[in-house]
Amino acid sequence: MTDMLDAGERLDAKELQLLQLTRLRDTLEHAYRNVPHYRAGFDKAGVHPEDCRTLADLARFPFTTKADLRENYPFGMFAVERSEIRRIHASSGTTGRPTVVGYTEGDLDVWADAVARSIRAAGGRPGQIVHVAYGYGLFTGGLGAHYGAERLGCTVVPASGGMTARQVQLIQDFRPEIIMVTPSYMLTLLDEFERQGIDPRTTSLRTGIFGAEPWTEQMRTEIEERFAIDAVDIYGLSEVMGPGVAQECVETKDGLHIWEDHFYPEVVDPVTGEVLPDGEPGELVFTSLTKQAMPVIRYRTRDLTRLLPGSARPAFRRMEKITGRSDDMVILRGVNLFPTQIEEIVLRTPGVAPHFQLRLTREGRLDALTVRAEARADATAEERSAAAVIIARAVKDGVGVSVGVEIVDPETLERSVGKIKRIVDERPRTGVSAS
Repeated sequence: MTDMLDAGERLDAKELQLLQLTRLRDTLEHAYRNVPHYRAGFDKAGVHPEDCRTLADLARFPFTTKADLRENYPFGMFAVERSEIRRIHASSGTTGRPTVVGYTEGDLDVWADAVARSIRAAGGRPGQIVHVAYGYGLFTGGLGAHYGAERLGCTVVPASGGMTARQVQLIQDFRPEIIMVTPSYMLTLLDEFERQGIDPRTTSLRTGIFGAEPWTEQMRTEIEERFAIDAVDIYGLSEVMGPGVAQECVETKDGLHIWEDHFYPEVVDPVTGEVLPDGEPGELVFTSLTKQAMPVIRYRTRDLTRLLPGSARPAFRRMEKITGRSDDMVILRGVNLFPTQIEEIVLRTPGVAPHFQLRLTREGRLDALTVRAEARADATAEERSAAAVIIARAVKDGVGVSVGVEIVDPETLERSVGKIKRIVDERPRTGVSAS
């Protein structure tokens, strides 16, 4: 096992802390010198890169939020010349503007290394075939997994998402040992195997690396038993890098080891922002240590977790499974969706009032979302029907997921103290694992 560890995984505690501090100081200086947003923020807070003399001093620096990234759309957070950017990814946003992330050639190398390390921690080995069923494109999942698997020395099948029957055929024909996909879609594949009369336990798959959405321990058990594979978590977010920020190890399956030589974690009180000691639950915050194109300083992920000592990878702390979020984001089939995104669409749709509700349900294996919007009092039946089509199309085009739409009568959505409850979650209640 130890012969599979890279140099970063072999660091002892003192070596890691020294490396982190060196890289942190360089990152703060890089951000201050090259990103006007950070320079203004540091100046306003009365702190400067040279003030960071210990890792604990990072707490003196201001947070970065998703709103900051959107306000600097598209390239305002970049710390290098545009000509040095080799790839751009983006995620959907609450204001219609995505959060845009750029990568230099060096960043792409680090990303590939981190994902390769993650696949290896999950049990993957050079020479194996990896079936990547994450979506390709501006979403970081597909390409992040792809280049990481190649970096490890694996053969990649870039299946992307959709065409479930064809996915089953490819798995049967190409015989991959590893699959990287969202856990809910893995269950959809399970159903398709059984529909075709194929016992999923007879496939070549041995390892499933699942991320991009929360998933339950019950889901892990079902996947492992019915596919006869090891099912492990991978964690990432496009604003910090993409998949490969943290990984669950196949030996222990006890939370995700954070690759702390590249990403420095903190857990803070979601209300006060105070840094909490390891073991205390709170909101996860990341500072990048090696990103060139777009360093992020104390990025508030809104994910709720706690930090624990390392186990299978003693050099790095673990993050416990995500227990929820400190905001109202909905993760639907791997896509981040906010009520304010729907609000913008509803507000510009003729025939409907600015009153809506999001209803989350479970349809078979997959989560489903229905947008329930109140019609205007004078709306005709034709206008109501047209509004439903407009909203569904706008959500699909702007957010990237398919939703149901119901146009209901005025004043029919449940209100509390004059306000409509934005999210009604009718899915079965179980604990979720980190994504």
